Amino acid sequence: MKRIAMAMLVAGLASFAAPAQAQRNGLYDVAGVNPDGSPYSGQLRIQQVGLASWRVAWQVGDVRYEGYGMSAGPVFSIGFTFGERPGIAIYQVGPDGGMTGQWTLIGSSAIGTETLTPQQSPPTAAAPAR
Repeated sequence: MKRIAMAMLVAGLASFAAPAQAQRNGLYDVAGVNPDGSPYSGQLRIQQVGLASWRVAWQVGDVRYEGYGMSAGPVFSIGFTFGERPGIAIYQVGPDGGMTGQWTLIGSSAIGTETLTPQQSPPTAAAPAR
């Protein structure tokens, strides 16, 4: 009985941890909708700078936005600035590392949405045959 309970606990913990492990450094394609309903797209670069902390930078058209994030299980939150205005974004991390979430500027009653899709790493060249 103890073995069954331990196996269930280990399996449960492993399934809970999987989404957080899927999050990774790198480039993400961004597809979003502003609070006014207008769409936008761009790229986001995520770089881990601590155990659960990340540096982020969006490039949307000619404009760059920067911030810092924190991961906690399947949730990824980012504080950022939009010009001089602070904002916050909250995402749900999927098993493939993709994220979906919402964002707002502090003091605003409007909310935007955003989907982040990890870019695939370019294929590595095959090793030469001997």
